[in-house]
Amino acid sequence: MLNFHDNNLFIEQVRLLDIVEKYNTSTYVYSQDQIIKNFEKYTRELTEIAGGMICFACKSNSNGTILKLLAQHGAGADTTSGGEIYRCLKAGFNPDKIVYAGVGKTREEIAYAIKSNIFMFNVESEEELYVIDQIANQCQHKVRIAIRINPDVTPDTHSYIVTGSKGTKFGIPYEKAVQIYLNASKKKNLIVSGIHFHIGSQIVDLEPFKLAAQKIKSIIDILNTYNIKVNCINCGGGLGIKYNNTTNVISQHQLMTEMFNIFGKNNKFIFEPGRSIIANAGCMLVKVIYSKISGNKHFIITDAGMNDLIRPTLYGAYHEILPVFQHNNTQNVITDIVGPICETGDFLAKDIMFPIVKQNEVLIVKNTGAYCSSMSSEYNSRPKIAEVLVKNDNFMLIRKRACYDDLLLNEI
Repeated sequence: MLNFHDNNLFIEQVRLLDIVEKYNTSTYVYSQDQIIKNFEKYTRELTEIAGGMICFACKSNSNGTILKLLAQHGAGADTTSGGEIYRCLKAGFNPDKIVYAGVGKTREEIAYAIKSNIFMFNVESEEELYVIDQIANQCQHKVRIAIRINPDVTPDTHSYIVTGSKGTKFGIPYEKAVQIYLNASKKKNLIVSGIHFHIGSQIVDLEPFKLAAQKIKSIIDILNTYNIKVNCINCGGGLGIKYNNTTNVISQHQLMTEMFNIFGKNNKFIFEPGRSIIANAGCMLVKVIYSKISGNKHFIITDAGMNDLIRPTLYGAYHEILPVFQHNNTQNVITDIVGPICETGDFLAKDIMFPIVKQNEVLIVKNTGAYCSSMSSEYNSRPKIAEVLVKNDNFMLIRKRACYDDLLLNEI
């Protein structure tokens, strides 16, 4: 996707500096080709071995053009709010391919989802189960549900993105699962169709996926003895990507093959990838505003801050950063690359070896397709930045850069 030619960095066949000349910085840039390739790695495995849906986790990137692109290629949508359902419907997703998770679905959101005829709810608490049944009755509508099970499995990832271990807010405890299914099966407005588990994000080891699946399979076996047939197995998402050269990751083939082996191929499967579809398809272009030395430390100050890219501050996440124009024989020094936000925690990278760059040079922050734009804010009253989609040798604006007037848009 990214390649150097005559010392200039290109995405697909577009020179990144050409995007900067037209749309300035800071700007998110996405490769359409890479998005499609990543998505098709999942669909190829699923259609060759089993059946079901690949539902893109739109919390990872909710830009309407990207959602529309995935919908056109047959994706379903994994949603976590009424607003995400709204976005997906506007982007052209078939309601029959939308699943709805989230621990805090409001009554209004549940009613909206039911009236929108989405495919399935992933239910995360017993109280939620009863509320869905009540609202389905009011809407005179039978609703398909899966119960999200917390299998008490802790993958090796950041604690903030572990979702399947005991003591987290997600899902129904493993020990209570069978009783909840028995209760659900008695609700006249609910169709018990599936089982759901999702143990976290940026997982780079197959073993926790395998352990969680084995525990879910044991629940399915018990449910069969009660004649409760679970024919839709939702394995969630969470597959990690390579953010640096030392990260070892597992492939879509490894993950899905393991799931098929544990559950059997004669089921309908749902997978909910987000990061592994969109993260490495995106980058962020930023401009050097100033450089300085303080306390014997070298700082590069850019026009992008933690409001544009919060992952390093929030998770201690690493994103590789490069100049988009390669200089020959440039000296590297230990550097913090920081933003303009009035917070010491506002940084893009800390203590990295980086070339000495000049004012107004453009840098690329790699692997920013997931959980970057979607988690951005207007902190310090900074308008949200532009987004651009690249296709072959063309590029187009898919989100306008906000202006100061936009900051007051909904204020009274």
